[in-house]
Amino acid sequence: MLSRVISSATMGVEAYKVEVESDIQQQLPAFVTVGLPDGAVRESKERVTAAIKNSDFMFPSKRVTINLAPADIRKEGSAFDLPIAVGILSATGQILRDRVDEFVMLGELSLDGTLRPVPGVLPMVMSFKNVNGIKGIMLPKTNAKEAAMANTLKVYPIESLKEAVHFLEDESIIKPFMIDIKTVFSDAMKYHIDFSDVKGQESAKRALEVAAAGGHNIIMIGPPGSGKTMLARRMPTILPDLSIEEALETTKIHSVAGRLPVDSALIATRPFRSPHHSISYAGLIGGGAIPKPGEVSLAHHGVLFLDELPEFKKDILEMLRQPMEDHQVTISRALTTLTYPAGFMLISAMNPCPCGYYGDHNHECKCSAMEIQRYMSRISGPLMDRIDIHVTVPTVKFKELASESSGEKSSVIASRVNNARKHQLERFKDEPAIFSNAHMESRDIRKYCKIDDKSQQLLSLAITKQGLSARAYDRILKVSRTIADLAESENIEMNHIAEAIHYRTLDRKLWS
Repeated sequence: MLSRVISSATMGVEAYKVEVESDIQQQLPAFVTVGLPDGAVRESKERVTAAIKNSDFMFPSKRVTINLAPADIRKEGSAFDLPIAVGILSATGQILRDRVDEFVMLGELSLDGTLRPVPGVLPMVMSFKNVNGIKGIMLPKTNAKEAAMANTLKVYPIESLKEAVHFLEDESIIKPFMIDIKTVFSDAMKYHIDFSDVKGQESAKRALEVAAAGGHNIIMIGPPGSGKTMLARRMPTILPDLSIEEALETTKIHSVAGRLPVDSALIATRPFRSPHHSISYAGLIGGGAIPKPGEVSLAHHGVLFLDELPEFKKDILEMLRQPMEDHQVTISRALTTLTYPAGFMLISAMNPCPCGYYGDHNHECKCSAMEIQRYMSRISGPLMDRIDIHVTVPTVKFKELASESSGEKSSVIASRVNNARKHQLERFKDEPAIFSNAHMESRDIRKYCKIDDKSQQLLSLAITKQGLSARAYDRILKVSRTIADLAESENIEMNHIAEAIHYRTLDRKLWS
């Protein structure tokens, strides 16, 4: 007695088909699962046995062998519970055998036979886009919205094992779950915060606008309570809207990681990830026996915010250099090597000194010059090389806090950012690896960031007289190109260079 049920599993952010084969033999009772199962898959025998009995079906007192093919790839998770249970019922003749391989099946079984949601559904459903002979997919009701976003298979939401059996006997009892992708996408594109909530800090707001317009990484330096975190959290509201393709890619990552909100269909706003400074290497970059995405991948197409930057372990910060450069991260383990996308914008924040009050007129700083230098040296030069904009965020004055007037709304700032991005897309249409000014290399800077003699003299004066580092030269030119795009200027002018020089605080004051 043999049956075959179609299921799926994820590998990274992609998925592949898994055939769940069930064999029942007239031997001493046993339940064996083969095909490189992990602990959760091996434990499915207890859940499946109880679910079958509590759903008023018969569990065979024979030898049950389950094979998960292909057998050379390690399987993990609880999504195979439903196909294993259906396979056993099919092999014992309790379900018509010729129907079970017409549907993809996913779902974790509870002991009473009800279905619980599983992670990674979106990439699993998308993997069956060009597969023939499949009528649809049966999965937990909670995962139905997410599965329907793939728009590849008919989605049949199932609440229990008993309902799954009845559906296989009579398809008409459950209608396919339908969803209007465009409506869901537009409804989900809402932010509940706005830049107009921030009082004062006009200089910092302008710096964030420039960073958003050019895709530049930015670091904010200021005393505690000056509003650095509040500003950073509003950064996604002024970034260009996600396209449907970008939203699906982002949702796939969160789905695989098990971070997609319950009963959610899509992540349509740019992610904002803010890990604590005690985070581990695996938490930030990704890891595990079968690697899962870390914060750098969860922030893909969005913002990674590192508050109190010097408090992060130095070796963990150094791990950021490769994904910041390549926009992806590759994790190698003995069993597999996986690559996750990591195209994020880095926003970091820090105090100017250990006590936090260096340069603050309202508080006295008690730190020595050596202590400040030691504090700043926790951030390496190569990492700072990848941060184009440094901006000071001073303490907000009482007059600004008490003011009833609000600043510009995020929608107004976003319109200028979108306009600047359009200029960049037009400029780099023949450069496949460049999507914004921040992606330019030295060769591209020489081509697209030409300046006149007066601007060259100003830049030379800034580097030689104000103590700017040599590494600041390319950064200033890239940022000035973005400022010119915001001003809708074809050429980089002297005032654009001057503003870009202003955004090198660490070069000028505290960095050596």
